[in-house]
Amino acid sequence: MAVAANAAEAVEALGADFEERTGHRVAVTVGSTGKLYAQILHGAPFDVFLAADQERPRLLVEQGIAVEGSRVTYAVGRLVLWSPDPEVDAAAETLRKGAFRRLAIANPDLAPYGAAARETLQELGLWKSLRGKIVVGENVGQAFAMVASGNAELGFVSLASALSPRHGREGSYWEIPEHLHTPIHQDSVLLDRARNNQAARDFHEFLNTPRARETMESFGLEPRY
Repeated sequence: MAVAANAAEAVEALGADFEERTGHRVAVTVGSTGKLYAQILHGAPFDVFLAADQERPRLLVEQGIAVEGSRVTYAVGRLVLWSPDPEVDAAAETLRKGAFRRLAIANPDLAPYGAAARETLQELGLWKSLRGKIVVGENVGQAFAMVASGNAELGFVSLASALSPRHGREGSYWEIPEHLHTPIHQDSVLLDRARNNQAARDFHEFLNTPRARETMESFGLEPRY
């Protein structure tokens, strides 16, 4: 299963739950939506794709690589500006002042969260002025790691990362208003190679259950069905 970085922890928890209930093994490969999409186009052996956008799953259906009618929005992601330091005011004004060395974002050309971060900075009129301070991770998980490690003081990351129990839910964050960027609707699809794979079909259907929605929400992903 190919999973966008921002949904990794939630899907790992769902996979463990699914394994316990069914006995089927769930293997998760995490990456940026763009890179995972490219791997699927080149024949990577994934059965289910949980993207961080709607575009790539739609394209896979159109190209006959994913099962028609299987595409569903499993979550809506939320972008936040995050600092691991609770004393830092993670806010638009802090970006405007620019009193920091580095600002981490995901690659805008590969990761929907990176594209949303770029749109946010453009809407705030700060994209050009902050370009020299921006450091880029391949995906939103790498952007988070840059900030968590101290290589950047601030970063645009997913709410799921900021609320992650693995990181103690530390620091401060500003949940970016939705009018500042395109909504991050996240779709999943069953890939054609798994058309007759009952375990893969069952897991994909499991994403559309109240239990799965509760798990998604607990990891900072807003479920939408």
